[in-house]
Parts: sequence; structure tokens; C-alpha cells
Amino acid sequence: MIYLATDHRGFQLKEKIKQWLSEWGYQYEDMGAFKYNQDDDYPDFVQRAAQAVANDPERSRGIILGGSGQGEAMVANRYKDVRAAVFYSPSTSSGQAGEEMIRMSREHNNANVLSLGASFLDEETAKRAIKLWLETPFPGEERHIRRIEKIDQ
Repeated sequence: MIYLATDHRGFQLKEKIKQWLSEWGYQYEDMGAFKYNQDDDYPDFVQRAAQAVANDPERSRGIILGGSGQGEAMVANRYKDVRAAVFYSPSTSSGQAGEEMIRMSREHNNANVLSLGASFLDEETAKRAIKLWLETPFPGEERHIRRIEKIDQ
């Protein structure tokens, strides 16, 4: 299960993500916002998604969105067993550095939440990033497991 959450800044992109996830065969649950409201607050929605991932951190994931993705990741990372990585733009025109960051967030940190900076992403970049993040496995190397356990302590 993939839990989605955003405030008004990522609302339009979240609606696109729901379409993509359906096309790719993923199950998702929308934790809000359910309508555009420029006065809503991201913690109200991100907390719901983070709690859902924390309840089943090995089998669920979250995609959260906001203007920068930074505050959203801060909220999500307050929950035990949630590891949110931020992505807001490829750092080179080819996108290689951004793609490597996404890959490493999964391979090294077993990131189970992807926090997107919707104000800095076009749809195509977001789509590629999400697909790469969903398809990159956590290989479970001992050194990475050891580090993740230290985070959770």
C-alpha cells in the first residue's frame, strides 16, 4: 500500500500521481488533502500518511508532497520506522545526480517515504523519480541494516 498526502502546494501533482500509480498497478490510499484549499496545513495530512507507514513499515510506503518537501519530511521522520527522503529537482540537466539520490535512499536507507517538492518539479521529472523510487529494492546489506537500526534507537 502506498499512502499519499499533501497540502495545497502539491494537490494537483498528487492527483496525477494517483493516475500513474493506478496505471502501474500499485494500490494507494489518499490521506488528503481531498480538495484544493490554499489555507490548509501539510502536517494535518502528512501525519496521517506517516502513521500509516509506521504501522507497517516493511510493506507500505508513502509519497508526500508540499512546496519544498522539506517540512513534510520533517513531519514524517518524527515517526518511528519512517524514513523519508526529499526530492525536489534533479541537480544536473541530465538528472543523474537526482536519480542517484533516489536510488541511494532506497538501497542504503530503505526509505519508505518519498517527500516531493512540488514547487520545483515538473510532472515528467516527478513521474520518473517516483517510478525509480518504487522499483529500486533495498538489498538488505548488513552495514545498511545496522545503520538503520541505529536511527531507530
